[in-house]
Amino acid sequence: MKISVELTLTPLQDDFETPIKTFIKQLRASEFTVLENPLSTQVYGDYDAVMPFLTETIKTSFSQLDHVLVNMKVVKSDRSDYAADF
Repeated sequence: MKISVELTLTPLQDDFETPIKTFIKQLRASEFTVLENPLSTQVYGDYDAVMPFLTETIKTSFSQLDHVLVNMKVVKSDRSDYAADF
């Protein structure tokens, strides 16, 4: 089953840019389709492959930071080709 996942990593510290960039680079290095915008990063792929990858990637970020928040939305379908028609 294909899924689309929207992620926002929010380090609760003064130096927030470095952990965000590290997180996005880990997502980019994956086998999945990764799209970015100024507010979030989207990952697209098969559920059984994406979810274990995200679990480990988020765990890595959590282990490196004292206080961090991750917002995640999961949609059942591959929305990577979505384009607004208005």
